[in-house]
Amino acid sequence: MKRYDKLIFVSNGDTCRGPMAEAILKSKYLLEELEIESKGLVVLFPEPVNQKAEAVMRSAKMTMESHFSQQFEGGNIPDDTLVLTMEHGQKLKLKAENENIRNIYTLNEFTEDETEIPNPYGKPLTAYGECLEVLEGLVKKLAVKLNSFAEGEERWEKYM
Repeated sequence: MKRYDKLIFVSNGDTCRGPMAEAILKSKYLLEELEIESKGLVVLFPEPVNQKAEAVMRSAKMTMESHFSQQFEGGNIPDDTLVLTMEHGQKLKLKAENENIRNIYTLNEFTEDETEIPNPYGKPLTAYGECLEVLEGLVKKLAVKLNSFAEGEERWEKYM
């Protein structure tokens, strides 16, 4: 049973963690078609992704070079849209500003994983690599969960 038609990753500026999560999920095998994008809470103008984030993604054979930041516009979010934030505070902010969003979680909350997603902004390249490792683990669990909606929980439990 398909639960979602669209997934939006939300981060602060849409130049690092959100686009990284988007690119990672797009590299995964999903049983059903899903529109995947990322948006930011504070985007004054479109800008490319953080250079350090792009460098670690390239080392993992992925790229975000065509991504430019976009502002999250709450408006009328349909029930078949899943909104995943990188931090609990971001989730609370979105809920307070957009009462109509029904399916909003932090990424680690939705994947039932207590791992916090580090914010590497302003830190050395190694911090971006650590962030990528955390995101890859969480997004892998996310892909398994999304696939379980299509095929039933039992079939996919072994991949958790």
